Amino acid sequence: MTRGLNKVMIIGNVGRDPEMRYMPSGKPVTSFSVATTRSWTNSEGRRREETEWFNVVAWGNLAEICKQHLHKGQQVYIEGRLQTRSWEDHEGKRRYRTELVANEMIMLSRQNEVVEHAVPADEEPEW
Repeated sequence: MTRGLNKVMIIGNVGRDPEMRYMPSGKPVTSFSVATTRSWTNSEGRRREETEWFNVVAWGNLAEICKQHLHKGQQVYIEGRLQTRSWEDHEGKRRYRTELVANEMIMLSRQNEVVEHAVPADEEPEW
């Protein structure tokens, strides 16, 4: 059997304050967005910039920590895996959303203060 790899690491700015809710099981889940920006010089010598937005989801203890400590505009390191969910909207149309399911978060502050949290492997989301 062949093995695959689904690992994502991003550093960017929190795009909106995290929102936390609880699953029917009582397990917390927090969602927020992170913007990453890359820049380069094009063939004409002009400086270009492009921003990519990530939808981030954190579960369990990490969800609570993200809700408590993250705020819009803050720089953050997120590590996790990509996951695509699908559902039918109220008009019966199939919708898709790709999310970065976080298992590690490090807040990066201007004062060189670092707060780190990793999720134990047994804290998987309950869909």
